[in-house]
Amino acid sequence: MVNNITMRRSVVTVSALAATALMVAGCSGGAAPAENGASGSDANDVTLTVSLTQNEQTPNYYCGVELLKDRLEASDLGFTVELYPSSQLGPHADRFPMVQAGDIDIDLLGGSELATTFAPIEAVDAAYAFDDVDHAFSWMDNGSEDLFTAFHDATGVKIVDGWLFGNRTFTTKDVEIRSPEDLKGVPIRFPNSPGFLANAEALGVDSPVSVAVEEVYTALQQGIAVGQENPIVATHSSSYDEVLNVAVLNNHNVGIQFAVVSDKTYEKLNDEQTELLEKTIREIRGENRTCVEEETEEIIDGYRENPDFTVIEQDEIDMDAFISQSEDFFSEYYSGETLEAYQAIRESAG
Repeated sequence: MVNNITMRRSVVTVSALAATALMVAGCSGGAAPAENGASGSDANDVTLTVSLTQNEQTPNYYCGVELLKDRLEASDLGFTVELYPSSQLGPHADRFPMVQAGDIDIDLLGGSELATTFAPIEAVDAAYAFDDVDHAFSWMDNGSEDLFTAFHDATGVKIVDGWLFGNRTFTTKDVEIRSPEDLKGVPIRFPNSPGFLANAEALGVDSPVSVAVEEVYTALQQGIAVGQENPIVATHSSSYDEVLNVAVLNNHNVGIQFAVVSDKTYEKLNDEQTELLEKTIREIRGENRTCVEEETEEIIDGYRENPDFTVIEQDEIDMDAFISQSEDFFSEYYSGETLEAYQAIRESAG
């Protein structure tokens, strides 16, 4: 549908023995870490394993981890970076313990995925927690320190920064959604996590379908679900729009993928390597956002030009109903530290 997008993507062939290679690398542990403060020329070489759920056709890959690999390896600090997209190293629930152990050095994970280990961070994925992308990044820069510090204290893993995955929206087969009432009785696929299933309830979905990501396309083909929610770039890269024909631009969630690095990985790095790694991750954030937003608009323009596709524009949607219903829901649903985190995010809105 939007064929020219693929022309600017890099294609990386990944070995079918990726998981085995990771196990071997994990067992070897890499070279001994250099002393802190050692210069790049004195540092031991280090191989970083980078994992993510998204495939090579998404901006988090070709405008994200691929840039990270190129820039770290172009330095004179001894980096080799191995990329494992498409959950090749396992589902997120399995990967995060591998991050904690240092077997995966860097992973991109969302708040609901991290919440299985540290519950309060689920608040970042609540429907309409953030007003927009600017609000999300402003909060990360100015309001996230307490939450991120608590996360590190509890898990031994640092959230270095977050990259935009995209605004999550509904896409359906023949179902036009303009208000929460339109979602009643409609089987919409949501990821199978407490946070995302809470979003389903907050938004008015009373018939959520929680099949695994590997089964979504088939579930949509067979009518087990008549819609799903994802950023447009993920919907398109997974070819769900081959089956679906209505895009609803309600933007109910600012999808952020957090770049996480464990203390075990930092033990392998000297000061210069650590500084370059974190600086590069943070610098990529803006480039990644531009890439996501440009591709999102290009895909949506393709939908608009397709006579067989319907786009429900935001000014056709009762956004106030969705936002107020969600805020009322989460103010009651959350408690303790998670409620505090959610309230702090909402209070940080401009």
